[in-house]
Amino acid sequence: MTEEKTESHDQAVPEAWSAFMREGWGDRELNLPAHPVTPYAAARRARLAEAFPGERLVVPSGTYKVRSNDTDYRFRPDSAHTYLTGNQTSDASLVIEPDGSAVLYARPRSSRETDEFFRDRAYGELWAGRRPSARELSDSLGIEVRHIDSLDLGGSTPTRVLHEDPDLTRVASELRLVKDEWEIAELSEACEITALGFEDCVREWDDVRTYGERWIEGTFFRRARAMGNDLGYDSIVGAGAHATTLHWIDNTGPVKPDDMVLLDMGVEGRNLYTADITRTLPVSGTYSPLHRELYTLVLRAQEAGIAAVRPGAAFRDPHHAAVSVLAHGLSDMGLLPVSVDEALDETSKVYSRWTLHSVSHMLGIDVHDCAAAAKEAYTEGTLEEGMVLTVEPGLYFQIDDLLVPGEMRGIGIRIEDDILVTAASEGGARNLSHHLPRHPGEVEEWMGRLLP
Repeated sequence: MTEEKTESHDQAVPEAWSAFMREGWGDRELNLPAHPVTPYAAARRARLAEAFPGERLVVPSGTYKVRSNDTDYRFRPDSAHTYLTGNQTSDASLVIEPDGSAVLYARPRSSRETDEFFRDRAYGELWAGRRPSARELSDSLGIEVRHIDSLDLGGSTPTRVLHEDPDLTRVASELRLVKDEWEIAELSEACEITALGFEDCVREWDDVRTYGERWIEGTFFRRARAMGNDLGYDSIVGAGAHATTLHWIDNTGPVKPDDMVLLDMGVEGRNLYTADITRTLPVSGTYSPLHRELYTLVLRAQEAGIAAVRPGAAFRDPHHAAVSVLAHGLSDMGLLPVSVDEALDETSKVYSRWTLHSVSHMLGIDVHDCAAAAKEAYTEGTLEEGMVLTVEPGLYFQIDDLLVPGEMRGIGIRIEDDILVTAASEGGARNLSHHLPRHPGEVEEWMGRLLP
């Protein structure tokens, strides 16, 4: 049986109090609506079962993780579990039997016959809120639901458990490479909300100048929580030289008038699909000549990368197209120690001193989606209609890099958009994050409309 979670400083509960707490409660239902993912999730489970005939598959949702002593992080379910069920409650496991039938074993709300509802800090209704009943979950998700305490994985049936079995983990990841229409709609919505979050930040630019990177982080988070589930990942708010740190998430620095600020931020929607968008904005509202020159180079690289997205192209084609533009630009600046062709050779790649990262990754229910997929299906594979990937070239000139001119040191620029692979007859690619301007003049005009 599940145990109640209490803490050392909780008061004692005499039998009289416990007995009294179990009396006089009415009954009410949550009446959860039917989840729109239900038919898609059923089809996904069927595809997963087909890959492992005669075997039992177990996909847990996960449980709470401690943040500090007796406080936990806000729960976020395992991505594969939610992809296959739509469920977002903790302490649940999807079990797909060899015949293809599926049961969701969950921890529903407790009855009033135990003390859990008023004593348990993690699962008790009066402490943590009302969890759905088994019937409510079943009606909403369109899947049989049983109590987690009844889960029995004994017997002779071959059983695979996600994250314990590498083949199951790989296949579950590869299933998500091509998005269905529902997923594309979720990603599109996440991009739209993310664009609103960027706009919120520029509208509060006076406070940004006063409080620095922290204000942008907090402002964007407000929009993510108001219209989505959370942030898709820790926001990167890099002003000035902080923009040259790829994953600068401290967000503790000032935002100075002559700087640019790199904003890599994404809203995770209510069904956990996330956007991943980067813009590099001039703090003053106008790019300096040097900033505009470097920004335009990165933009040309991104446009080349997006142009390379099409069905049948190699996954790495957008990367090669973008870094070729960057390498030529670096050569024109006199920075490369060898010719462009030599620099671009896979045995050299010395241009990477100033570009550092790959230009693309898959996007979906995880910001770096499908990460457990085999290389042959992902990074060494080909693009298919329905895949969604980022295109995000960047240039990063470290503040202590003596090989670049002094005026360029401490400048970091990245431009990132979320690109859906479409049919060739539809152009091959669609920018889901088109709501935010990219061209420098359009960025300046957009900021001019929003700045306080």
